Amino acid sequence: MVKDLTTSDLHRKNILNNNYALEILYSEISFPGVMFEGKYWFTKKQIAEYFEIDERTVDRYIESNKTELEESGYEILKKERLKEFKKIYVDDMNVVDIENTIQRAPSLGVFTFRTFLNIGMLLTESEKAKLLRAFILDIVLDAINKKLGGNAKYINQREEEFLSSALREHNYREEFTGALDKHVQENKFKYAQLTNKVYKSIFKEDAKEYRQILKLKSKESVRSTMYSEVLDLIASYENGFADFLKKKAEKEERKLSLSETNILFDQFEDLTSSIYEPLKEKVRGIMASRDMAFRDALHEKLKNYITHLAPEEFDKFLGEKSMDLEERILDNIDVFKRLKNR
Repeated sequence: MVKDLTTSDLHRKNILNNNYALEILYSEISFPGVMFEGKYWFTKKQIAEYFEIDERTVDRYIESNKTELEESGYEILKKERLKEFKKIYVDDMNVVDIENTIQRAPSLGVFTFRTFLNIGMLLTESEKAKLLRAFILDIVLDAINKKLGGNAKYINQREEEFLSSALREHNYREEFTGALDKHVQENKFKYAQLTNKVYKSIFKEDAKEYRQILKLKSKESVRSTMYSEVLDLIASYENGFADFLKKKAEKEERKLSLSETNILFDQFEDLTSSIYEPLKEKVRGIMASRDMAFRDALHEKLKNYITHLAPEEFDKFLGEKSMDLEERILDNIDVFKRLKNR
């Protein structure tokens, strides 16, 4: 997927909120800053020199993108903070004295490393900024791939809540298929048709569309790639419809045909729409936004739900608490044994 960082604030924010990738970028980009208050900072002069542009160009970008740059760390130092910064600047930059413009200034705009990257993603007048953007995209993608062992398809399984959601969903899936077995006339298409109706109701795609978007092979399980929130809503849908189907069949005192069951699902969907709509909105945003950021995959039917991910989202799947599913199972093996022996 082509990403133009100069025009897409979504892609810029997804990079700037990815702390895991930012650490790698800082180590790879040779641009030393001044350590102040626990962060590396840069002056406007340093920014202009790096990108080989005039300082007035930097001013223009600050003026036209003030809110975004402030969110990524741009600050104006004054009074005691400025005085302290000047002292550290002299020591860290190994200069005899501060430039006259900084020495005399009653205030000083300074940039964090995130803001430096932010400026580089916005600048169109600098060839170095263009090269930096290409480097950033390569590094971020490479960092995620290395963390995941080259397979982003199963990044969903690194989340702490995934395992419990998957186990819960499996149990409710059995309730759903059991209800279809017991209350719907024999038809080889009934499981696929009703499952697709659940999927399309929740995230507007059937299983085939979902597979194509994530480029899943025929033997790869669709649900093994779904996020915990999606699995929880699917479980709720299938459990609710299983009960709805059971009551209808018992009332009719017979098994329903597949066409009757499809109509019944539409009725179930209408009856529960006000209950499920907030959860569907949430799940669509989660699926579309995470897949865009982590899997470089676009759910065309959900593109209006896409937003940038917060730093906490990146930490959830790439941070210290994230881990491979196999590791998490081993960590919880005693819990599984207790559940089995109940």
